[in-house]
Amino acid sequence: MTVAWIVLALVLFSQLQWTAADPGAGLHTWDRFSKLPYPGDKAFLYDIFPDKFMWAVGTAAYSVEGAWEKDGKGKSIWDTFTRGGTRVSRGDVGSDSYHNIPGDLRALQQLGVSHYRFSLSWPRIFSNGTKESYNEKGVEYYKSLIRGLKDIKVQPVVTLYHWDLPDSLQTLFGGWSNSVMVELFREYADFCFKTFGSDVKFWITIDNPFVVAWHGYGTGVVAPGIKNDSDLPFRVGHNLLKAHAAAWHLYDERYRSSQGGLVSMALASHWIKPSRTRQENRRACQCSLDFVLGWFARPLFVDGDYPPCMKHNLTHRLPSFTEAESMYVNGTADFFALSHGPALSFQLINDSLRFGQTEDLGLRMLLYWVRAEYNNPPIFVVESGWYGSGNMKTKDAKHMYYLKRFIMETLKAIRFDRVNVIGYTAWSLLDGYEWYREYGIRRGLFFVDFNTPDLKREPKTSATFYSKLIEKNGFPQLPENRPAQGVFPCDFAWGVAANSIQVDTTPTQFADPSVYIWNISGNGELKKVPGVQAPPMHRTRHCADYGSILQQVSDVRRMQVSHFHFSLNWSSIIPTGRVSDANETLLRYYHCFVSELQKVNVTPVVTLWHHTGKLSSLPASMEAGGGWQSEETVQAFADYARLCFQRLGTHVKLWITLNEPNEEDLEYAVGHQLLRAHALAWRVYDREFRKAQGGNASLVLHMDWVEPAFSFSKEDVAPANRVLDFRVGWFAEPIFGRGDYPEVMRSWLQQRNNIDLFNYHLPTFSKEDQLLVKGTYDFFAISHFTTSMVYDGVEDKYTFKDKLQVQLISDVTWIMSPRRNSPVVPWGLRKALNWVNSRYKGVPIYVMANGVQEDTARFKDSLRVYYLYNYINEALKAYTLDGVNLKGYFAYAFSDHRDPGFGMYGHVQEEVILKSSLAHYKNIIHHNGFPATSTSQQQCPHAPVHSSGHYILTKQPVVGFLSLVSSCMLITVCLIIYYAVKRHKIATKK
Repeated sequence: MTVAWIVLALVLFSQLQWTAADPGAGLHTWDRFSKLPYPGDKAFLYDIFPDKFMWAVGTAAYSVEGAWEKDGKGKSIWDTFTRGGTRVSRGDVGSDSYHNIPGDLRALQQLGVSHYRFSLSWPRIFSNGTKESYNEKGVEYYKSLIRGLKDIKVQPVVTLYHWDLPDSLQTLFGGWSNSVMVELFREYADFCFKTFGSDVKFWITIDNPFVVAWHGYGTGVVAPGIKNDSDLPFRVGHNLLKAHAAAWHLYDERYRSSQGGLVSMALASHWIKPSRTRQENRRACQCSLDFVLGWFARPLFVDGDYPPCMKHNLTHRLPSFTEAESMYVNGTADFFALSHGPALSFQLINDSLRFGQTEDLGLRMLLYWVRAEYNNPPIFVVESGWYGSGNMKTKDAKHMYYLKRFIMETLKAIRFDRVNVIGYTAWSLLDGYEWYREYGIRRGLFFVDFNTPDLKREPKTSATFYSKLIEKNGFPQLPENRPAQGVFPCDFAWGVAANSIQVDTTPTQFADPSVYIWNISGNGELKKVPGVQAPPMHRTRHCADYGSILQQVSDVRRMQVSHFHFSLNWSSIIPTGRVSDANETLLRYYHCFVSELQKVNVTPVVTLWHHTGKLSSLPASMEAGGGWQSEETVQAFADYARLCFQRLGTHVKLWITLNEPNEEDLEYAVGHQLLRAHALAWRVYDREFRKAQGGNASLVLHMDWVEPAFSFSKEDVAPANRVLDFRVGWFAEPIFGRGDYPEVMRSWLQQRNNIDLFNYHLPTFSKEDQLLVKGTYDFFAISHFTTSMVYDGVEDKYTFKDKLQVQLISDVTWIMSPRRNSPVVPWGLRKALNWVNSRYKGVPIYVMANGVQEDTARFKDSLRVYYLYNYINEALKAYTLDGVNLKGYFAYAFSDHRDPGFGMYGHVQEEVILKSSLAHYKNIIHHNGFPATSTSQQQCPHAPVHSSGHYILTKQPVVGFLSLVSSCMLITVCLIIYYAVKRHKIATKK
């Protein structure tokens, strides 16, 4: 035994001298985590694990060994169980580890783990369960495995019992239902400690006693498959605890001093959340954990007795410990061995054990609960991971990202919650027989081809990920993960976007024809004269008459943005589709809106047509005539654009022809016509209006980032590039590039047509159209909201894109927004900007919409605050570090009224509410980014402002109007004083 191991054992053992835990101390866990800052606490933690942290991987004998009746091995209860009932396969061969120790050792070396958890097969060592049936060849197999581990410097973590009881003990004694098993297990443990103990420093006596008792002897889901006796599981659990205690005391008395090892029992648990935020729901959660984990943990770690919740609910059905038994069981664990994963959660928890609450995969909260409930024991996570479908091969992205999530939660538990976690075990090393799921799922980091004679092993992507993580000892922070400091250029466009504005063409000023009298002898109020109206006023209508415009412009101005982006409504402006039938009232309203924006130094950015998916925004006649597939619609759009340029162009310097036309499900023929419509409109502006108006025009493309699910080879990147070409390059390449669709699109669709006989027809540009479309831009504008990942495998048919042959997934460590499939991934914006810049070098770029959906009732919209800060910071990195020619950023959206859930203005009935995000966005705008505190303030020219901070309004009509209002107010005050004095004199005379 090395000095290092003696020191480690003494340190861990000293940590076991904890005082008795406060019963039920874990109850405050739910309250604690509900008060942590959101969403900051959900953000990914870049950090590393403590030195000497144990990185492990595990297997179970019946799952992987095979050789079920070879070299003197006896039958186990699983050999019998899988040959009965409706089961269609069995673990007779498994992964054939019995014949492939070198292959398993190579896999362990590839991973770089420090520890390997495996189980001994009791019937392989004692064929009928007793020492008289000792099987030398079985023992030699394990000795060879342990020698091999020693050669590659991997420490064994050995489980004595992982569910494969010798069948003869089940037949003769009824298995774990009989207390005779306590002594038989002690006898078996004694042999193992004596035979293998000099090379083993971590022992697990029994794996997951909950599953053994509840499902082996209660529901019958696992071997031995006994059911219909509702009290039997608790008697079995009682015997399992006493058997474990017997083995622990044996090791403590006979072997610890010479071998220096540690012994525990592997306890598995789910996590559970209150269905409501009431204390009784939290108590129900506590009870749920007590029935699964506390059933065995409390006797071992607290007081040698069962949890009060179990005793209260089960009364006489639950066996009781004598005082001597309690003392014997209590304290028989040198560390807390915790299992967590799909073998229990979501699959083997009965509804009754949820106590009406909601099951969850929160490993971090479970670790904290164990810390609180059992007084901070050293915790070794001895099983954790996820699974994939049985037909999956080496690309197990979902498994990899769940593994990442669980490891990251473990790291947070260590760094944030001060939980004493000493090791982590990924499950499992190999694909194998997965108990009651048989071969229907795969949990291995290494793919096993069950159809080859040698059961070939091949590392999955999860294995590559795990090995790299072990090499770095966690997730060290890289420079690109740190927030950037710096500012944007002085002429940077800070904007806010809205899909549309509120249109109310009825003037609110001077609109009431009623006659009022002033009740000077009463309370001084105005009283309406019934039946009397003033003659109609033949007054010229002014923009200031529109209350809806004044309110919206005031709200925009309050944000201190320099630009406001909104869309016109083509079908409302020209209902018939003919320019001659334009709605003059609406055009006048839009003209007023943009002119009023300009008066307060806000630049209007106007979209001519906003794609609304399946809801048509075309004039009805156009929709009836074939929509965008009709050449008439394309020409009509150019006419409509000309009208808008004529009527609004003096106030609009940034035009968007089409907003987000690149919808994924759009037919390619429609997309082709949209490109031509854009080009025609742009050419109209360029030829007829640019010189006089001095504006710029382009289109906005929806561009959520697409990341390779893994990038361990060049081939891994191809699916993401393909998706980006189809989503963005589809419209970008004809305009900003070579005037044609991306080569990837043409070659891929041709291949798909040949294979599937699908009609993926990508139109061809005539030479005339190519010249028409190419170069019709002044800037590149994108809307960006989220990021997804892809790879060329099939894991979930609901998110598999058949046309592109890619699987869409999300990293489960990302912060999830309320909107489906829209996680918060700030670095995706930076990558999107760099993609555009690398394709179309130096092109001016605007982020025309960027925002996140949040509950409209949350006025303290912390998710949006986090989102804006981090996405804008990534935009700054693109500008300052990557050299992207970024010209502006527009937060989406202006108000919940027009864009529900996205607005920085909320509404309660008629009241407008300023959300927290608005103040934070204003602060970023005020500083023009994120200046370092040590640098001098950026000097930028500003429009003249009053001392109050408001822009000076220099327009003469406005000044005249304000003067008139002031004069009226002065006259009114004088009249009030006059009549008040007069009334006082009359009263005095009387």
